[in-house]
Amino acid sequence: MNIQTDTTRLRRALGIPLLVFYGLGVTIGAGIFALIGEIVRLAGDHAPQAFLLAGLIAGATGWSYALLVSVYPRAAGEAVFVKIGMGAMAGRIVGLGITLTAIISSAVVSIAFGGYLGTLLPIPQTVMVLGVLLVLSIVAWMGVKQSVIFAAVITVLEVGSLIVIALSGAPLLTDAPLLLKVVTPPSDAVAWAAVFSATIIAFFAFIGFEDMVNMAEETIDPKRVMPKAIILTLLITVVLYALISTIAVALPDREALTSSSAPLAVLFEAVTGLSGKPIAVLASIAMVNGILIQIIMASRVTYGMAREGLIPSWFGKVGEQRRTPGRAIALVTLLIVILALGFPLVHLAQAISIVILVVFTSVNLSLWIIGSRQETATVLKRWRYWGVVGVLMSSGLLIAEAWRMLT
Repeated sequence: MNIQTDTTRLRRALGIPLLVFYGLGVTIGAGIFALIGEIVRLAGDHAPQAFLLAGLIAGATGWSYALLVSVYPRAAGEAVFVKIGMGAMAGRIVGLGITLTAIISSAVVSIAFGGYLGTLLPIPQTVMVLGVLLVLSIVAWMGVKQSVIFAAVITVLEVGSLIVIALSGAPLLTDAPLLLKVVTPPSDAVAWAAVFSATIIAFFAFIGFEDMVNMAEETIDPKRVMPKAIILTLLITVVLYALISTIAVALPDREALTSSSAPLAVLFEAVTGLSGKPIAVLASIAMVNGILIQIIMASRVTYGMAREGLIPSWFGKVGEQRRTPGRAIALVTLLIVILALGFPLVHLAQAISIVILVVFTSVNLSLWIIGSRQETATVLKRWRYWGVVGVLMSSGLLIAEAWRMLT
């Protein structure tokens, strides 16, 4: 069957608002909820600088993604970019790597969420995991607009909680001596080393924006809309993280924040005077959002790779009624279940950051390679040296992360 026909294409239903909500949902996710305490502990008063530096590094690769998707707006974005730049084998490896990271991440989060629910309800964890994954796979299958709206509702709650903290903590930002400390660069090598260590961790609170390119074939006018959505997502994330981290370092009792397993809940209690339990619950709901978005993303990468001839074309089939890649969704969900219930995931999860940084480096390198070709689109020719900048940043972070994991 010809999977290129109009009746079996993915449905274009996403504009900038839903794309940005999708991007914020997968980028902000549970990361800031868990990482803020550790970053403040490492960088101290310079925690906002760590987030800004991490945002700058993420933004360098984000711009490469925005440039490439403006010319090649296809599902399995990273795999397509690298295939065009470096060949089919490299594209296949990158696509499989991205899909595997999404599946492993979803499996880890599914277990964590099942365990959390198990403390509230007398239901075995295995049943919880299976139930959550079944429901989310059905949501993903129902339609891209329905599933992204579902994710957007949770994203509104997540971002809303950060905005409440920012508004409630705004009076703390009137402390001039504190703000001077925040904006002053570190004064010695030890302080700089602490900031760079915090930056490496903070960078992973920005990961997720890259998933947006895999929705290109479900986006209305993707060549125009997708780059704007990527940049807007990163800008909003940087601003929110900078505000939250500045408020965090302004807390009189910083130790309570850095020693807590739920640091954002502690921060919420400190600035609002209200119970932090809703934030703790919201962090758990963010897990559900993360799983859903990863299922959507991994299934689109699988579908896109099938369309590009990188894996069997059977997985490129789209349902005529729902216009979603049902076979790819089923495969992704099945693999998540198998990993979640059958394998120890700790060491695999630790490798996710390395795989993602390898992908980022490959995409940046592909921008330079493609942009150096005579027949390439003008915009990629003009910006080809940006790929070199991205390679230096992403590969540098890759080396730093590998060193951190080995030591």
